[in-house]
Amino acid sequence: MTPAARPEPKPSQPADGLDPVDHELVAALRADARTTNRELARAVGIAESTAHARVRRLEERRVIAGYEAVVRQERLGRGLQALVHVTLRAGARATIPDFAERVQALPEVSQVFFLGGNDDFIVHVAVPDSTGLRRFVVDHLSADATVASTRTSIVFEYRRNVSTAAFS
Repeated sequence: MTPAARPEPKPSQPADGLDPVDHELVAALRADARTTNRELARAVGIAESTAHARVRRLEERRVIAGYEAVVRQERLGRGLQALVHVTLRAGARATIPDFAERVQALPEVSQVFFLGGNDDFIVHVAVPDSTGLRRFVVDHLSADATVASTRTSIVFEYRRNVSTAAFS
């Protein structure tokens, strides 16, 4: 086809498939997942029924995969948070899914990140104090035959990344 015969390009859909209203709805829900449908509609300037339908579509498309509570660990007696970098033994790489499931089931664990790079995992834990942290690392990680090494970083402050674009 010659350049003159090419059809006009169509306006492109954003790469993520979301329009600005969808992005505003997601931002509002990230800021407060308990925002009512009425509040969402007002925040983005659309009808309540439209806001409801759009949020349902975002859920159906798994853009919004769920809603969760932000728990203040210190209020549960777990005032010390840490990120524990874990490297598995070379021969244990086949057990990665099993390791992730075992660790994720532990009550001290907030999040588990499976990585590419020097470490295989980062395990985000919340424990009462340094003794609890030592006990967690020794009992649940270092004692695990699949673990080659751990490296622990204490979290001094944690800030959740919450988009407030819909409210600015």
